[in-house]
Amino acid sequence: QVNLVESGGGSVQAGGSLRLSCVASLRTRGNYCIGWFRQGPGKEREGVAVVDANGSPSYADSVKGRFTISRDDGKKMLFLQMNSVKPEDTAMYYCAADDTTFASGGFYRVPFYMYRGQGTQVTVSS
Repeated sequence: QVNLVESGGGSVQAGGSLRLSCVASLRTRGNYCIGWFRQGPGKEREGVAVVDANGSPSYADSVKGRFTISRDDGKKMLFLQMNSVKPEDTAMYYCAADDTTFASGGFYRVPFYMYRGQGTQVTVSS
């Protein structure tokens, strides 16, 4: 059974910070890639960041240098530290995980991962 639960969303002014969390209950056996994607109003799903099975992170250009993804395997958690947020970061943010070879193809595949949570809303005001 795989279960992902996000938290930490909210409203913040441009230039501020938020930290999203995801509690990830994953099968013990499996080399998971785990990451975040978002979907803004009227927009398509967009991969934001991912940590691959080897622990290496990668980011979309739109968030590089502002967002940091990290995972705590001991606590089975994934985090997204969002700094210097912009109004265009406004979206529903989802945690997603996958242990197939498809998942190792980069952050842009995160929206299509096998498992995802229910999402947490982030709203950035100008």
